[in-house]
Amino acid sequence: MTNAAYLSNLLIKMALKCDERPDTDERLNAVFSALADPTRRAILSRLRDGEASVKTLAEPFEMSLPAVSQHLKVLERAGLILRGREAQWRPARLDASPIKEVAQWAYGFREYWQETFERLDDLLDELQSEEMKKGEEMKKGGARGDDVE
Repeated sequence: MTNAAYLSNLLIKMALKCDERPDTDERLNAVFSALADPTRRAILSRLRDGEASVKTLAEPFEMSLPAVSQHLKVLERAGLILRGREAQWRPARLDASPIKEVAQWAYGFREYWQETFERLDDLLDELQSEEMKKGEEMKKGGARGDDVE
């Protein structure tokens, strides 16, 4: 195979691979949607300790196994968990890589919040300075007997 043919095949494979992955907005939407439910967040927290069966994951909740399975399907579609198969047992385990993507997205707002807090600090300093000046003026005026009624 020539270099041109090899490169052509490689580019086609890369393009196909990119088409298989949903775009970033779609992935973020799926992750945020999955994380919006407190039951799913609790399931993810439990999976930080290691893989678990549907029955084990359902224990702390007052819901049926099929309801927990539905939550697991949402988490799986969002890429937050992986499901295996061992005989009759389908353990779920955490895949936190989409959460890293969310964290990277959210990190983009860090500069905005930093600037906002700095402006707030400046405003507070200015207000405190004005209050101190007023307090000093009041003391000076009161010492001379120029109190305003």
